[in-house]
Amino acid sequence: MESGIEAELVRVLRDHSHTLSFCESLTAGLACATLANVPGASAVLRGGLVTYATDLKGSLAGVPAEVLAEHGPVSPVTAEHMARGAQRVCGSDWAVALTGVAGPTPQDGHPVGEVYVAVAGPTRTIAVRAPLIRGDRQAIRTAAVTAGLTELRREIEAWEQKEGMVR
Repeated sequence: MESGIEAELVRVLRDHSHTLSFCESLTAGLACATLANVPGASAVLRGGLVTYATDLKGSLAGVPAEVLAEHGPVSPVTAEHMARGAQRVCGSDWAVALTGVAGPTPQDGHPVGEVYVAVAGPTRTIAVRAPLIRGDRQAIRTAAVTAGLTELRREIEAWEQKEGMVR
């Protein structure tokens, strides 16, 4: 099997008989495709929602209109709702949401490279702001995927510790 965080996540999720989905805005399906590159991903990957347009965050992921109106599409609150929406719609144990600004210009007062990652798991949902990502659109999108997968790994490890599991 391949090495890297993607392969590790597929292995760990498979070991727990857990599934994963994504809700992606700025990455437009890149995170889901990245995980799907791993042989055996079909055992854990349920699918994902690409909610590039703001209105799709509401209609597909179930982000409440009031959240989008108050916080906008680039916020930790929106990311949390996106993750829970993907988890619900795709029927997965875990979900990762990514929202942010890939550029080339700022969006609604948010600088290029601002990214929020949310992870919904079996017991909680968290959102974090990734460190400001520098580079062109592709570099920002790729780094956002890495940030999302890294945060997922952290959350799975925290869940395992809480559940008293040893790997």
